[in-house]
Amino acid sequence: MPMAIVGPFSAVNAQLAADVRFQVACAYVADMLAAGSAGRERMGRIAPGVTERVELAGGAFALEQVYQPKQRPEGFFESHRKYIDVQVIVAGEELMELEDISRLGVSDAYQPERDLIKYTDTAAASVLRMKAGDVAIFFPTDGHMPSLHWRGPGLVRKTVVKVPVGGSESGK
Repeated sequence: MPMAIVGPFSAVNAQLAADVRFQVACAYVADMLAAGSAGRERMGRIAPGVTERVELAGGAFALEQVYQPKQRPEGFFESHRKYIDVQVIVAGEELMELEDISRLGVSDAYQPERDLIKYTDTAAASVLRMKAGDVAIFFPTDGHMPSLHWRGPGLVRKTVVKVPVGGSESGK
């Protein structure tokens, strides 16, 4: 299983070009990041604290959300089994932390209905400084703590595309 991929969308998109699992996600992200696009305008209408679900092809879906980043003590490490997270900062900035799940202890066992495992905290994680146009792709082995406050006040407009691990949702 690959490790996380992080960077500006153009660089991440180039790395994913040959992986058919990400074709729908990358087309959606390109639209979300294009000034004046329908997706960008839709995202701009979402009220703070609200998350909207958008169905995509091939079993993928996106969670478009607007929020104030949280302080680190409010965060937690998580991973997923069924879906790969494609987290895209559309506007604003936040910190994310990343650590391989083999280096984390499980705090809350797998919840299949939420596709979520929670982990104990660690001070050894890598810190990612994410700005508008940046993308972080988290695979099932990537423990990640997103949505953390970085600097100054400000809303984050982010979309998280959930890409089925096997290419399409198979109900695993």
